[in-house]
Amino acid sequence: MVFEFFANNPTAAYFLVVLAVIFSYVIQFRLQSTFKKYSQVHSRNNIPANVIARQILDSYGLQHIVVRHIDGNLTDHFDPRSNEVALSDATFFSTSVAAIGVAAHEVGHAIQHNKNYLPIKIRSLFVPIAQIGSKGWIILFMLGMIMGISIFVDIGVVLFGCVVLFQLLTLPVEFDASRRALSVIRKQGLLESDEIGGARKTLSAAAMTYIAGLMVALTQLIRLIALSNNRRRD
Repeated sequence: MVFEFFANNPTAAYFLVVLAVIFSYVIQFRLQSTFKKYSQVHSRNNIPANVIARQILDSYGLQHIVVRHIDGNLTDHFDPRSNEVALSDATFFSTSVAAIGVAAHEVGHAIQHNKNYLPIKIRSLFVPIAQIGSKGWIILFMLGMIMGISIFVDIGVVLFGCVVLFQLLTLPVEFDASRRALSVIRKQGLLESDEIGGARKTLSAAAMTYIAGLMVALTQLIRLIALSNNRRRD
């Protein structure tokens, strides 16, 4: 009933998108402030995040994966194509509990690939579809709306729906990587027990950005459906 209301009311659907965007900005601010707070809390072990990442990888027999430095802030990621854990300026040399949490999280993705973690395999299958959808949906949707070609509008909505589905599939992958990160930090004694909380809060704040991104995409999908339905009625 609620979905039907918004799917048939473009103005209400647009209001949903605005709320989701505002929520996303709040979550991004929370991540930045949380990371900044725990970036100032240095671990008593005094081991840089890049060394910790290397240590965890080696303990899992992943010596072939490279840990490298990249520019930017919170641009950390794992690239399965090049087998690289890329750590940003704020992470690579830092000994903070936030940086160690982030580094261990990215290594968590490497471990997922090594262990053939099912959700990440499913997500990987959707990468080409999501890439096509993210680049092509707006062209077809706008052409369909301007030229009155319903099939173009419908394909555009479906393509954007694939983007939303990809973001949904990303959630369990990210949450599991954080779970693995905190587990290995605890087991290998990379942080003291009273320091793990800071790493957990940093990773939780980062996870919320994926939820916020999904909410923005989902409300945008509802708005596209509403615009499509409204055009059919005119």
